[in-house]
Amino acid sequence: MTLFLVGFIVFIFFPVEAAVKKHQFDIQVKNISRLCHAKPIVTVNGRFPGPTIYVREGDRVIVNVTNNAKYNMSIHWHGLKQYRNGWADGPAYITQCPIQTGNSYTYDFTVTGQRGTLWWHAHILWLRATVYGALVIMPKQGTPFPFPQPNMEHIIILGEWWHTDVEQIVKQGTNMGLPPNMSDAHTINGKPGPLFPCSEKHTFAMEVESGKTYLLRIINAALNDELFFAIAGHNMRVVEVDAVYTKPFTTQAILIAPGQTTNVLVRANQLPGRYCMAARPFMDAPLPIDNKTATGIFQYKGIPNTVLPTLPRLPAPNDTAFALSYNKKLRSLNSAKFPANLPLKADRKLFYTIGFGKDPCPTCVNGTRLLASLNNISFVMPEIGLLQAHYFNKKGVFRTDFPDKPPKPFNYTGAPLTASLGTAHGTRLSKIAFNSTVELVLQDTNLLTVESHPFHLHGYNFFVVGTGIGNFDPVKDPAKYNLVDPIERNTVGVPTGGWTAIRFRADNPGVWFMHCHLELHTGWGLKMAFVVEDGPGADQSILPPPKDLPPC
Repeated sequence: MTLFLVGFIVFIFFPVEAAVKKHQFDIQVKNISRLCHAKPIVTVNGRFPGPTIYVREGDRVIVNVTNNAKYNMSIHWHGLKQYRNGWADGPAYITQCPIQTGNSYTYDFTVTGQRGTLWWHAHILWLRATVYGALVIMPKQGTPFPFPQPNMEHIIILGEWWHTDVEQIVKQGTNMGLPPNMSDAHTINGKPGPLFPCSEKHTFAMEVESGKTYLLRIINAALNDELFFAIAGHNMRVVEVDAVYTKPFTTQAILIAPGQTTNVLVRANQLPGRYCMAARPFMDAPLPIDNKTATGIFQYKGIPNTVLPTLPRLPAPNDTAFALSYNKKLRSLNSAKFPANLPLKADRKLFYTIGFGKDPCPTCVNGTRLLASLNNISFVMPEIGLLQAHYFNKKGVFRTDFPDKPPKPFNYTGAPLTASLGTAHGTRLSKIAFNSTVELVLQDTNLLTVESHPFHLHGYNFFVVGTGIGNFDPVKDPAKYNLVDPIERNTVGVPTGGWTAIRFRADNPGVWFMHCHLELHTGWGLKMAFVVEDGPGADQSILPPPKDLPPC
């Protein structure tokens, strides 16, 4: 009895120490076969998708990345805040120079104040087509989920697959000044499923037992497609997005943009059988896309594989109404334990327009090359990391005069505008005072065409306080903001021909990338970065760089 009491007292006063989780990522090329055709792909440890990293809130994570591939490499830990530690964030030429062939770099970071489903991926060229995996942060020991405990959990990573070498396709597109060929298939955990040829071996299946509840951690790792996802005959209960708990709601399908994650509870409460899970793109602009459906199997225990699975009814590919109503249902849990700490006032108001344009290109097919811009500036990648340039005060690498609003206001979402607006090119950043509150309105425009854009901000979560179709009205629209329980996330869709308003507190010093998570648009220049200044406190400035930071 005494021993038990002593142990109990020790446990109370000395809580479990945070663990150190070490991983080795070997970047290596491996031959993989899909759609009746083998090709070499870049992988982590020869696996596709790559390994899942499991950690607990509070853990320190050390991942040594050794690059044995012919391409330069960097890894981004998507959604991790990396407080004061941009050196571990990963976007090439933003927070580090890439890891060159034959070299290594160690990403060393602590997971603070976050729990849920995030993911990691290559952040250079289009290599994230095959270099990606899940990052699961379990709550601290003894902290339950704020929803019914599931019996089991599964990771569902949605992706895209190309028949041929993705980097070659991109190079070809760039040389022609056109979008590269679209993907040949969508995948669920790297597998296209039975609607594609040669997919007997390449179909993801999860076995379920009647009456049990399953937590699905769903990640959209596709390069260019927002996706609908559903399971035939089964409802899903959304409980978390981008590693933030939500007010639970039930839906037949979810919409998930590249870069986003969504956790759902699914109860195996139907007649035992085989049910298809399916993912297919959402696109409500007149643009060509890979509209093929990836499928997997939700299979009740004891049901033979000879039983034909039923397909779910997904929303129509251009179902804007579903997209808008689904996103409206997403709200922060905002409980006493998990509050929504959103800024009620904004010290700095930013208004960024999203546009497409064309640059002259004599060697291109139409004599022009497509580009994309924010506030009519197409971002030019530097040749050294912006964070190094900022930290070591290197002159001439970037300017901090990114405009807070577009140079000329116009009817953003009116008739298509094909006139050249003389888009500027430059490595221009926006400087933000430490701990200031920022409101950013992202406005889609009809420069060449409207389209929806999932924007990702590194180093932060933000609150989505408002969204709408048409032009943002600075007088009327803020009155309709949700300032009570807006969804908090790290990647948000700007609707086709519409706008989205986000708020965040700039309490993480460093250089933080913000870009469209459609790889095509990022490559065209639809990106920028914030320089958040150091704060006055000893623990409010950027940490010194690690000794093995890759050279440029």
